[in-house]
Amino acid sequence: LISSATKSLRMETEILEKKLQDAQMKLAEKDGDKEKEIQSLKRLISELEFQLTMEKSNNESFLDKLRKEIKHKSDELEKLTQERTQLIHSLSQVQEENSLLQDTVRRECEERFELTAALGRAREQVLELRRLSGT
Repeated sequence: LISSATKSLRMETEILEKKLQDAQMKLAEKDGDKEKEIQSLKRLISELEFQLTMEKSNNESFLDKLRKEIKHKSDELEKLTQERTQLIHSLSQVQEENSLLQDTVRRECEERFELTAALGRAREQVLELRRLSGT
């Protein structure tokens, strides 16, 4: 009876040990799979962090370019604004000078007209005097 019980316990122990070994193997496999998955996720995280760093770098570079371009355009605009102001000032001076010259020409034309009229009267007087002195 004892021998039979011992034999039965041994068989049950062997079965339990086999189940334990199987469970340990499955657990080891699962641990291995989890470790592989962890490593895979770590690689993915590293790749994504690298991509993020590259994107940040590219964005900063792009922003620097845009800032420089904006600065350049702003400087150009300021220069063009100054040139425009100078041109407006020059135009104003030229318009004043033109107006002054037009006034001068108008006055000279009036003087010429008056002188021409006076010369015509003087000729008439000379002709009248010649006619009178001739008679």
